[in-house]
Amino acid sequence: MGTKLGVIGLGKWGSALAFAASQMGETKVWSRTHRSVPNFCSLDEVLDCSHIIISISAQSLAEFLSQSFVFRGQNILVASKGIESKNGRFLNEIYEDFVPRENLAFLSGPSFAVEVQASLPTALVVSSYSKECAESFLPFFPSFIKLYTSTDVTGAEVAGAYKNVIAIAAGVCDGLGLGNNARAALITRGLAEMTRFGIAFGAKVETFLGLSGVGDLFLTATSEKSRNYRVGLLLAQGKNISEILSLLGETAEGVETARAVLKLAAKKELYSPIAEEVVNLLDGQNAAKSIQRLLLSSKREEF
Repeated sequence: MGTKLGVIGLGKWGSALAFAASQMGETKVWSRTHRSVPNFCSLDEVLDCSHIIISISAQSLAEFLSQSFVFRGQNILVASKGIESKNGRFLNEIYEDFVPRENLAFLSGPSFAVEVQASLPTALVVSSYSKECAESFLPFFPSFIKLYTSTDVTGAEVAGAYKNVIAIAAGVCDGLGLGNNARAALITRGLAEMTRFGIAFGAKVETFLGLSGVGDLFLTATSEKSRNYRVGLLLAQGKNISEILSLLGETAEGVETARAVLKLAAKKELYSPIAEEVVNLLDGQNAAKSIQRLLLSSKREEF
């Protein structure tokens, strides 16, 4: 097996990463739906690469790994973000049934696919329990993507998943026209909420203050380029979630992740008011009522 890169999953993010990697050399790509793109090949050819980026939605991941994936000693870079809603598993827990921990790395940080496709400057984090595995992916990325490494896999996973939930809430806030002050407060308390959640699962505080945490959160929760933020905008208009997902025509990971987060938070008795109200909104609760409950639920002390 030579040193070569493959990309599995050609949604917007997978396609953007394939484009970026192709600047450094031939990159083989595959998705369930055939694409007329350079170097599209069979799944078997991609699985024969020494390094593979996998960008498959969190809710479809276990099925893909169990039915289609074959481990051949490859290093895997996970480009998905989310928590499996069915069993409440983090992505690293799903992957470790199929790939040794020392062969796994996770990509996180503020990154809109459209800007990566335009070769605009981006800074990301590759997290892995194995420093060697994380660093092995660095040569595959072009100069417009600055990469850092980390050993806090749990922190990167929690931040990457939870920020989508906060982004939905921020979209609701803006959709209701509550102003910049309200959105800033919501995002800041969202950061505190997801940090509290992450620490309960063994994450490091520093991760939430870096690119994987606050960086990705502020990007995702403030722009209409964010699918999850757009979900919130449409919820504020009174549309139901089925209608919203049909209008989006693409995956918004925060929808299922919100439910998974709330279940996990309940097991550990964690205070998660924003996640709770996002789930209420997804279940049809009036947006204005949900925001009002958030305003009334504040603790007297900030920390």
